[in-house]
Amino acid sequence: MKDETKLKETIVPVVAPLRHDLELDQDAVARIFSYLYANDAIPFILGTTGESASLSNAFKEEYLRAAVANKPHDRKLYVGISSNILQDSVSFANLAASLGVEEVAATLPTYYKLSEVQMEKYFLELAEAIETNLIVYNIPATTHMSIPLEMLDRLSYHPKIVAVKDSERSMERLDRSLALWKDRTDFKHYMGWAGACVYSLLNGSDGIIPSSGNFAPAVYADMCRAVEQGDVARAEKLQEQSDRLGTLYQANKSLGESLWALKVLMKQLGLCEPYMMPPLYALGTQEENKLIEEFQALIVNENIKLNIVNHV
Repeated sequence: MKDETKLKETIVPVVAPLRHDLELDQDAVARIFSYLYANDAIPFILGTTGESASLSNAFKEEYLRAAVANKPHDRKLYVGISSNILQDSVSFANLAASLGVEEVAATLPTYYKLSEVQMEKYFLELAEAIETNLIVYNIPATTHMSIPLEMLDRLSYHPKIVAVKDSERSMERLDRSLALWKDRTDFKHYMGWAGACVYSLLNGSDGIIPSSGNFAPAVYADMCRAVEQGDVARAEKLQEQSDRLGTLYQANKSLGESLWALKVLMKQLGLCEPYMMPPLYALGTQEENKLIEEFQALIVNENIKLNIVNHV
């Protein structure tokens, strides 16, 4: 059955915390999850921010088990299952289901350019084969394909396809999406473009999935509460903070470089180390020191609330 609640969700696409030997940092998983849950955010592992395309199946399984072990019994966890191999996605989704995960997310496979018929058939076949509900994840920046809205609307009536995470940076597409789904109680729209968080929430989106939530989840949880309470001025101020945080580690960087910068900022809060899985690498000490200095100044100048839990 589909979840028919309409509360605004703060979902964080969690990084893959690594040790220096590029194995999973189990202690960091515990710290990150404790921090996110304490700030009313829901972890989403093994997505784009989580370097999922660079991780082995064994690493993914270890991360999944660690995530489940650090999830309170009454809280949610979302899991990415994207792969170019359909059976791998199905197997991983069903493993997640056996561990108590109820919803998983999948992008299109990324090697071949797909026709609209192939896209739709893929998601329908995936939904039929897995034991969990499915969130369709649209991210042209990595798949180099945009899932047409008309197709998504057809898919939205499948009983196991319960939401879309849309990271495409198009206001026209966002407006059309919300017009289709804002009044639906059986299908959710999650905004994956941080710059449009408040706009999407005010106009009917069910939740937001900002990568900045890895180190500043309280900003986004407060943003959701402000929208629910009708406090538009407070929500817009929080959007301004979000924009500055995003600029800090994303401006003039590729997606992969920004993920390293994100981990650098998380290290300042004691959450994880900034090791990256190849082919992604650190930018260097000079860039790291500059980023840390700018981060510390921004937190003070903007009075940004981080709400670090005591044992982190």
